[in-house]
Parts: sequence; C-alpha cells; structure tokens
Amino acid sequence: MKASGMKTSLKNQVVWLTGASTGIGEALVPLLQKECAHVFISARNAESLCAMAARFSNVTALVADVTQPDSLKTAAAIISSRFDHLDCLIANAGTCEYVDVGHFDSALIERVMRTNFMGLVYSVEAALPLLRKSARPRIAGVSSSVTALAMPRAEAYGASKAASTHFLQSLRADLWAEGIQVSVISPGFVQTPLTDKNDFPMPARISAAQAATAIVRGLNKGESDIHFPKRFTRLLRFIGWLPDVLRFRIVRAMARPGDANAEPSGIRHATSKRASVPSASVPASPASAHASASVTSTNHYGDSRS
Repeated sequence: MKASGMKTSLKNQVVWLTGASTGIGEALVPLLQKECAHVFISARNAESLCAMAARFSNVTALVADVTQPDSLKTAAAIISSRFDHLDCLIANAGTCEYVDVGHFDSALIERVMRTNFMGLVYSVEAALPLLRKSARPRIAGVSSSVTALAMPRAEAYGASKAASTHFLQSLRADLWAEGIQVSVISPGFVQTPLTDKNDFPMPARISAAQAATAIVRGLNKGESDIHFPKRFTRLLRFIGWLPDVLRFRIVRAMARPGDANAEPSGIRHATSKRASVPSASVPASPASAHASASVTSTNHYGDSRS
C-alpha cells in the first residue's frame, strides 16, 4: 500500500542496511548502491563486510551487532557525522533455530527473540533520530512468511517474526503523522548458505538475488506489505485464514505424531548450534575504526547470524 502524497523512490537516498554480509543482505548491496546516494552496511563479520564495501565507492562498512544497542548507536553516530540524516533503515539482520519439544530449551527461544525481535527494536531505536531529519524517511523490516501460519518447530523463529511484524505494523500507525513510512518484508524460502543445509523440500524457493530484486521493487513502489514469491506467500496466507480445525489438520500433518524427537516433514531442526555466517540480512568509514560495533545477516526462510 502506497502512502498517499509520500515520495517513495530509493533514488539518492542515504540507506542503512543491517545483516549485509551474506544471503539477502549481500544481494541487496549491489542493487542499493546503484540507486542510493550512499549505503551504510552493517554486520558482525568485519572481513566480509569490508570486502563488500571495497567494491563500491558509495558503500561504507559499519561493523555492528544488532543485539548490542550501544554498538548500533555507535554506528548511527558515524552516519550522523557523515550525512546528519538517514533516509531509510533496512533492518535485515536475523537468525533461525528450531525448537525440539522433546528437549525444550528456553535459552534457544531467548536467543532467537533477542536477535530477530530485539535486534529490530534496537536498530529502530538507533536509526529513528536520524530518520526524523530526513525529508522522506522510511523503515523497512525483514520479517517472514512464516507469520501467516504457525508451523511445527518454529516456536522460536515464528514467534520472533510475528512479534516483528506486529511491531512494524504498529510503528506504521504511530509514525504516519510524522511522515515516516514503514514496510514489512515477508520472504518465503530463499536460497542462502543456511537454507542450503536444509534436507526437506522448500517449495517455490528463489535465489537471494531474486529476493533482493523483489525488495527493491517493493520499496520503490512504496509498498507497506512486501511479500514474495507471491505464489507461495498467498497460499500460506490462504491456509492461515482457514477455520482453525482445517488449518490445524494441515499443520499437524507436517509433524511426525508420537515422536517428540523426530524431525517434522516440513521443517528440519537446525541443531542446537546457531549458524554463524557473515552478515547480509539479513548484513561502517573503515571497519577498523569501529571494531566495537557488530551486526547479523538474514537468510530466509531461516536466517543466519553473521
């Protein structure tokens, strides 16, 4: 949905992308730098981040960790010193771990919530003062299509993305009067280093480059609800709208009944280890000057931390 009377193009904007060193974030950088005046990219992996920034004259690496508010505020201060404002925050950093209810681990859920939800909150907190100085400010947060349908083993990931979607939709209402646009980005399955490890079918999976193209297209159109690939996301949303008894039958069929430790047929347990990949999502001046700052990378359907 386009905000009436608001300019929406990314052209000549100053953009901050988190989770930029792998996956969707990595694929976004070349597209953004073609349109934007300057792109600040963040992730925890300084080597990957700086190598990416070195390819373009209008890209600056800001090593930062979305789970550390002070790290993001340091990055924001660097942006302020260079441009005094920010036009667009693309909060793409994230992680994914699946829950094994046979060995329920609340710490796992806390980790995922801290990165995916609180990382988004901390990013908005750091960026908002600079966005308020822009003539056409925008926040775009990467959520997930999983929010349309509660899936087995997605208790942590799905909850974190559902919280992110609600947070962004509420912000859209509260910031509308200030002229700040807010977009929710909900990818389906995207081929990334993390999803390459999955051993289950991923219907309608697209490349990170295709995902990045869909995001840039949606942002340039001023869409508040950017979801893709639509043949998959519309199906999920349709199932999510079914009466509870029908919807539950479909979801229940994805799990293996009678075996709490079994892998569900639709989602593979990603093991107790967190994937650690350089940032892209889900990705600042020379990174050596900002080694205290660190960010993450989004790889959907799951994402990965950098």
